[in-house]
Amino acid sequence: MSRFSIYIPSDPLKPFIKRFAVSENEYEQTYKVIPDTSIVLGFQYKGKLSYLNNTDEKALASSGVSGLNDQYKVFKNSANIGTVLVFFKETGAAHFFKQPLNELFKESISLDNFMLQSALVILEEQLCEAQTDIERIAIVEQFLLSRVRPIEADKLVLAALALIHKSKGSIRIKELAEQLHTSQSPLEKRFRQTVGASPKKFASIVRLKYAIQMRSSSTSLTALSYELGFYDQAHFIKEFKTFTGDTPESYFSPDKNS
Repeated sequence: MSRFSIYIPSDPLKPFIKRFAVSENEYEQTYKVIPDTSIVLGFQYKGKLSYLNNTDEKALASSGVSGLNDQYKVFKNSANIGTVLVFFKETGAAHFFKQPLNELFKESISLDNFMLQSALVILEEQLCEAQTDIERIAIVEQFLLSRVRPIEADKLVLAALALIHKSKGSIRIKELAEQLHTSQSPLEKRFRQTVGASPKKFASIVRLKYAIQMRSSSTSLTALSYELGFYDQAHFIKEFKTFTGDTPESYFSPDKNS
């Protein structure tokens, strides 16, 4: 049996957190995760999780943070795994980590790199002892509230994010800077530090996510690729396969999604 339960954050955390999730699976499983626009915190309160890279298997820490990524990753969980997940809003993680978030790009890093190991051990013990999802979420919320940094929102970065989403990720970075009346260099630096990837990388993630959301049985792949600003269908297919691990035809086939 497996489950994936979503929880809404409390009011003090809503400006920073999209959602919490509690995931449990009683069976060992290998699965694929496609890129998203959220930096994610994960806490395994039982079981183990590994990252697979070709034939290599790398065990992940019980508590860790995963940065943004521009291509799919493959994970393997042990039997009887239980995980609390924290999905940050696009500028939310910057309120909890002092480090520039682009340093997390493509990385999954143990939380003991960002806090005292003694405090992390106590947090992990509390999560292991908790009996319900509500208890586990409350423990993680208390931890996050103790770490929130009162920094001012970067209005330039927020405006850049809005334009990227409005264009469905197809806006060019030169055009983005022009619309924001700034130069590319300071925009890219501030964006990388606050969001966790360059504007170009982030826009490519948004664009492929929109491709998946917008695809319908009545939309041809050629039309979809041009609508999202790809030069040609071949370019779209190449980026899509890097993003998901499948060609668009395979990913959207009825057999795969049934």
